[in-house]
Amino acid sequence: MTDAGGRWGMWGLFLASLIVGGLVGLVGAGFQLAVRWAIEARAALAGLVQDVTVLRWAVPAVLSAAMVWLAYLLVRKIAPETRGSGVQEIEGALEGVRPTRWKRVLPVKFASGVLALGAGMVTGREGPTIQMGGNLGRMIADGLRLGGDKVHALIAAGAAGGLSAAFNAPLAGIVFVVEEMRPEFRYSFVSVTGVAIASAASAIALRAVMGQEASLAMVTYGVAPLASLWMFVVIGAVFGAIGVAFNHSLIGSMNLFDRLKGRALALSGLWVGAIIGLLTWLAPDMTGGGYAVMPRALNGEIGLWVLLAVFVGRFATTMFSYGSGVPGGIFAPMLALGTVFGLWFGHFAQAWFPHWAPHPGIFAVAGMGALFAATVRAPLTGIILVIEMTANYTLILPLIVTCLTATVVAHALGGRPIYTVLLERTLARSLAADQEGNTGPTPPLQRDPVK
Repeated sequence: MTDAGGRWGMWGLFLASLIVGGLVGLVGAGFQLAVRWAIEARAALAGLVQDVTVLRWAVPAVLSAAMVWLAYLLVRKIAPETRGSGVQEIEGALEGVRPTRWKRVLPVKFASGVLALGAGMVTGREGPTIQMGGNLGRMIADGLRLGGDKVHALIAAGAAGGLSAAFNAPLAGIVFVVEEMRPEFRYSFVSVTGVAIASAASAIALRAVMGQEASLAMVTYGVAPLASLWMFVVIGAVFGAIGVAFNHSLIGSMNLFDRLKGRALALSGLWVGAIIGLLTWLAPDMTGGGYAVMPRALNGEIGLWVLLAVFVGRFATTMFSYGSGVPGGIFAPMLALGTVFGLWFGHFAQAWFPHWAPHPGIFAVAGMGALFAATVRAPLTGIILVIEMTANYTLILPLIVTCLTATVVAHALGGRPIYTVLLERTLARSLAADQEGNTGPTPPLQRDPVK
């Protein structure tokens, strides 16, 4: 199949999107299984020394230190663009200001992501799967010798498949590209359909391996009373402010780690990993992507004021983990923070207004979407992602109210979409490195300032 003379056609691109989506789903499933194995293997090794007082905390610290150090080594020596989430790299690729070196990115992002998440770092799997998805799209485009808009469409299709595979949420994958990546995405019937095909194919492939259950098993709640909607406005406004603080703190943490030089930089993986490893023994709810703490909170296994402590602790460990440059996403940590704080708020709402707030869990569901919306500035994606993850379709209206309020408040407070800021930061760093090495400047970023 070639692209010569425009003979490729619409149907060929749809077929390529189907292939990309299937590959992304299989890679996403493999990534989840590998991360699960790494977590279980680390826990099993640590469990062997539980009866030895000194070793019970030293072994988790040493294991995580080694895993994170190796992840950093892969990133720094082979593919620096795999640092952090990778979503901003795909947005940059769609805009034509960042390369997609799939031969390096795919193996490094997979291996380093497994090591980092397996070590207990507070990052999520969605960033790696989105970046790997976009690069798989570029790989297929290169293999078929496509160019121009077709490459662009397949990278976008792969990114949609990546989010679909990360959370078993095919509709959220489609909306994410259309909403969050709208400044870069080239809209057409063919490109949007290709994104939809890839997202659906990714979910099918994922479910064939992992099963069809929702990503987050939880109670499905009844319809929230209309009289309670004002409370969702209140919590949405609170999450709008938290979202702005989250973004500022994340960039501040990255700036602090960027100041490390010499030996401190070379050894950063060891001490960062050791701290997280120690926390996996001392305070496990403060570590990991959040897939373990969310069910525990929703099942009532965490006390009221401990919920607040977990929120504060996980906020700090998220800043520490992502700021250090470890490969991993921020979606899952944000969802966990939203769940914990929303549940804490919900306990008071139920105690003070029992007729309007039948269960505190409804505010946990709303909180998941609200912090995502305030931080990423993609309320539709947040609403759909949470609905698909939790199967709480009856809470669509409270989610809409909460997410829109959070988005408006975040905008009013001067907050900016996190991936816009991360991409601008990446381009500035690249430009500085190019000027220092006299390799020529990176093209400037052109963005819609009100996104």
